[in-house]
Amino acid sequence: MSLTTIKPTIVIALGGNALLRRGQVLSYENQLENVKVAAKSIAKLSKDYRIAIVHGNGPQVGLLSQQNDAFDAVPSYPLSCLVAESQGMIATMIAQELRNLVDYNVTTILTHVDVDNADPAFSEPMKFIGQVYSETEANTLAAEFGWSIRQDGDYFRRVVASPAPKNIRESELISLALQHDHIVICCGGGGIPICTDKHSITTNIDCVIDKDSTASLLSQQISADYFLILTDGDGVFFHYGKPNQVKLDIATTEELKGYPFDKGSMQPKIDAMINYVENVDISIGIITDLHLALDALNGTAGTKIVKEKFYDDSLPYRKNDGELTLA
Repeated sequence: MSLTTIKPTIVIALGGNALLRRGQVLSYENQLENVKVAAKSIAKLSKDYRIAIVHGNGPQVGLLSQQNDAFDAVPSYPLSCLVAESQGMIATMIAQELRNLVDYNVTTILTHVDVDNADPAFSEPMKFIGQVYSETEANTLAAEFGWSIRQDGDYFRRVVASPAPKNIRESELISLALQHDHIVICCGGGGIPICTDKHSITTNIDCVIDKDSTASLLSQQISADYFLILTDGDGVFFHYGKPNQVKLDIATTEELKGYPFDKGSMQPKIDAMINYVENVDISIGIITDLHLALDALNGTAGTKIVKEKFYDDSLPYRKNDGELTLA
């Protein structure tokens, strides 16, 4: 088979807001309805692209943690186990809906991700999980369960450590499944966090890895042609929410490095994109709305992120024998 007939590979980071919208009850039914919308958008890409899906789990793992703490008949399970539970639950829902829409095999891979147990994130929790609360409610729950909390917009939420991902243990298996045209659901919730001590003993460790960071690392480890972050907004904006806001149709990594984005929302996505684009030779990053993934790949929506603006960004491109060529 020639290189020109091989479908390009996309890693899609599916945000938690695509699975459970802010303010919604954290019910199975609500999540399933949102998953159906996400599956329809992703299914449109499957004919022309190989797809790996990395989903978030912030609301879900927070709910599991609360349910876990509330049941005192047995000791609470560690957060790493709850990440594994959320991987299985969400992946099953996504796979179920995709199988109703596509003829390709849909494969879910329980995924473990190495982190450094000396990462500074363990001493300064910043990752939001669970639902939003008033300040009074959050303080009450923090006192009862020993949580760390931070303000999130007009509300307050629990925060946990979110160290940088170092290695995805199952990346070769993910790559092999993609080569056989499976749609792969993997690295859910950023992956099950593990660490290895000085005696080469590997154990789980309690934290929640940022799913955009893990999706970026996966894109690098499998040399994906595209890395898409699907959100509830169509791209990257300078001066977002202000009268002088400007949407970027295309941006270089250097341009993005020079602008301060919101640390609680867009900045982690920008950092993940920069890491991918600068570490994969021929690569295009895209941030776009969940419903506009295909339009963004065709150059009519979202924000493209590249090393250099050396081509017409209105046209889609493919990797062909080491060079960018027209699709």
